Amino acid sequence: MKVNRYYVALFLLVIQIVFFFGCASGEDSDVYTEIAVEPQDVSPSPMVSAKAMAAPLLAADSATEYPVTYPADSMNTEEYDRITDNPFRNATEHPVSTFSIDADTASYTNVRRYLTQNNALPPEDAVRIEELLQYFSYDYPQPEGEHPISYTLDMEQAPWNLDHQLLRVALKAEQISTEELPPSNLVFLIDTSGSMRADNKLPLLQKSMKVLVKQLRAQDSVSIVAYAGSAGVILKNAAGTEKQTIIRAFTDLKASGATAGEAGIELAYTIAQEHYIPGGNNRVILCTDGDFNVGVSSTGALERLIEHKREQNIYLTILGLGMGNYKDSRMEALSNIGNGNYAYIDNLLEGKKVLGKEIWGNMFTVAKDVKVQIEFNPAIVESYRLIGYENRMLQREDFNDDTKDAGEMGFGQTVTAFYELVLTSSESSQSSPVQSDPLVFQSSTVIPSEDLLSLKIRYKRPQEGKESSQLIDIMMDEDELTRPSDMSDPDFTFASAVVEFGMLLRDSPYKGSSSWDQVLQLAKASRGDDEEGYRAEFIRLAELAQLLEDN
Repeated sequence: MKVNRYYVALFLLVIQIVFFFGCASGEDSDVYTEIAVEPQDVSPSPMVSAKAMAAPLLAADSATEYPVTYPADSMNTEEYDRITDNPFRNATEHPVSTFSIDADTASYTNVRRYLTQNNALPPEDAVRIEELLQYFSYDYPQPEGEHPISYTLDMEQAPWNLDHQLLRVALKAEQISTEELPPSNLVFLIDTSGSMRADNKLPLLQKSMKVLVKQLRAQDSVSIVAYAGSAGVILKNAAGTEKQTIIRAFTDLKASGATAGEAGIELAYTIAQEHYIPGGNNRVILCTDGDFNVGVSSTGALERLIEHKREQNIYLTILGLGMGNYKDSRMEALSNIGNGNYAYIDNLLEGKKVLGKEIWGNMFTVAKDVKVQIEFNPAIVESYRLIGYENRMLQREDFNDDTKDAGEMGFGQTVTAFYELVLTSSESSQSSPVQSDPLVFQSSTVIPSEDLLSLKIRYKRPQEGKESSQLIDIMMDEDELTRPSDMSDPDFTFASAVVEFGMLLRDSPYKGSSSWDQVLQLAKASRGDDEEGYRAEFIRLAELAQLLEDN
């Protein structure tokens, strides 16, 4: 009897030790119940799919619900690609500048998270100035005629260097009434791994999804794929009218296990292809903190996988969440490759903005592979630099190459880019690049012209198959571009404040006389009606950044 009690006590001790170290490891992959299901095995009834298929996923973690947070100064494994500011280029030696447009907004909300939640300035590489610019709406003209994109070019003095000119390139995609938009086949790929437990990850996403569901129309359909350890279908092809079914499927998701990103992406594209709508909006929406650690984990391998899938004319949108292990560089790269866009949700109001107010701009593409090319006249422009877009730069020959991928513009979206110019008439020479030695076998000749630049835009309309690009081509002189000082545009002024804000956060070598006081002065003077309060919030962020830098 004593022996039996001894073995019982020993057995209980072993169980306690195993339990203790299992919890301490932070890994839940052993308790995750595999739910991988072949599409043909799923019941066609969305209600049955939501209840029956979600059950195995939910059961594994139902007894251990507790929040997990990742503070900025602990367990921080966030990743950002290095950004080196575009330098000034000599217009005689390098007259042509080519880049892919970028309508993403993730960098702005991530910067906001650092300032407001972490009470810290963001890492320099987390600041992508083009994405700060795209966060705000601007009053650009609607497209007219054959092209789905309008363009505006204008020029003013650069606030941080009055000897330089600031050239704005402003694009706007056509606005279509919601009723005229084609039906959408949306497949949500939800990361339900253990790292998504934190309140600012899966729980925040679930609340935000209720905003999206309200926007769905009868002709839209929703599927949900969850992945953690393995991937499985939670909801399959529910009509947009079945709102309670869709909300319940989102709400019932629980976080546990490791992150099988590859399996989830493969399954999501399979479901999207199975319910493909010809001529419709077919899209996978990946919701994650980007911390893939099971299956294909390298960014390069994931890029090749997504690149292959985009040939099926199914686009990829990425919604980033959370902090601490946030993989920004990976998610931006995947969204670029997947013919989609990338947003970061840091609070419920941002969820409302991305999935409510701007849902169809983020989910429905009007023009794809949009490229911009500008040739500067070296007789008028001594040197120039493109502000931002460092990881969107293209080679000159890429502009006419229809196989070269570029950015997409969604329904009603605007895109803003700025060039800083040093004109030949300017007394400033501080930013002029070092001259190269003259060529031995060639000489260049400048063709006389009064035009300051030539602008070319290439784009494709989303259709079936491999589309040919369309071309917009114009030339403009200095008088056409330069706005009189007494006719300033509030949108131009506010956008220049955003640029200066970004240069200060990046500690850019080209920030000139930039200062927080000047950012605030410009932003306050151009706030305008600001119905949604986004510009007022920007002013508060600039004030907070100034305080943090001073401290």
